[in-house]
Amino acid sequence: MNIIEVSKLHKKYKSLTAVENVTLEVGEKEIFGFLGPNGAGKSTTIKMLATLIKPTAGTAFIGGFDIEKKPHRVRQSIGLVFQENTLDDRLTAAENLYFHGMLYNLERRAMTDRMAEVLDMVELADRKNALVKTFSGGMKRRLEIARGLIHYPRVLFLDEPTIGLDPQTRNRIWDYLHHLRLRENITVFMTTHYMDEAENCNRIAIIDHGSIVALDTPVNLKKMVGGELITLHSPHRSEVKRIIGQTFGLAVSETEEYLQLEVESGEAFIPSLAGSLKGLISSISLRKPTLDDVFIKLTGRDIREEAADSWGTMRAHMRGRGHQ
Repeated sequence: MNIIEVSKLHKKYKSLTAVENVTLEVGEKEIFGFLGPNGAGKSTTIKMLATLIKPTAGTAFIGGFDIEKKPHRVRQSIGLVFQENTLDDRLTAAENLYFHGMLYNLERRAMTDRMAEVLDMVELADRKNALVKTFSGGMKRRLEIARGLIHYPRVLFLDEPTIGLDPQTRNRIWDYLHHLRLRENITVFMTTHYMDEAENCNRIAIIDHGSIVALDTPVNLKKMVGGELITLHSPHRSEVKRIIGQTFGLAVSETEEYLQLEVESGEAFIPSLAGSLKGLISSISLRKPTLDDVFIKLTGRDIREEAADSWGTMRAHMRGRGHQ
């Protein structure tokens, strides 16, 4: 059964089309990834689904409720965790959760039980009465996820849920999410630039210039790249590309750092390749395709570079807020 159904969703700002003809379905308990470079339309799409902005055209239903006709019912059934910290640092962890629960009209008894439960789940029970301003970045992120879950949403929207966190904390958060998803039948709709994190998704939609360019499982998306990938470093790039094209009839892609080609059986092919390029290459390596390769193939950009720009912009924005 689908809990999210989106059909031909559009969003235009005067002459700018931010989202165009987005159509997708997300099943119950699914972890759905939404990937795209900066300005691709992923945040705009999430804001429309969360009823924060209205679409220009198209329809979308969350839990059977129309996002335009039943926005209040949609809001009652979703949880949101934004990229930026939205906690009140002057309040305690428990107070942040309490006020959020009040917004969702949780009964006092239910709120007490759920606060204890989510704090224990994110391992912050012993800090419930501590001011949030004393928390580390990882602790704040865990508390925000706990806050997003306190009313047991049917759909949890996560916008870069672990950005800026160390790998150990990221792994712990994903342990929580997998546990909660199965126990509470929660659907997760997320954006991320960590490709290893995207492997947690059941399916992934890649969006570019406002439109979905691919939607499939991580395994099937990686099959789009082709076979195995051979990476070459060489000070004689033009000559290497010419020899590979003439000798093997293969196309060679190029980045600022390396040359790359796709082959079916890399281990068997490398000896012939290295022999033909003797004296022209400084290193050669072989690997399986990753989601990074899929992203580059479809968008022509490296998502890590896009994410670095996004993270830098976010930090600059937060510094600016601190001086206001």
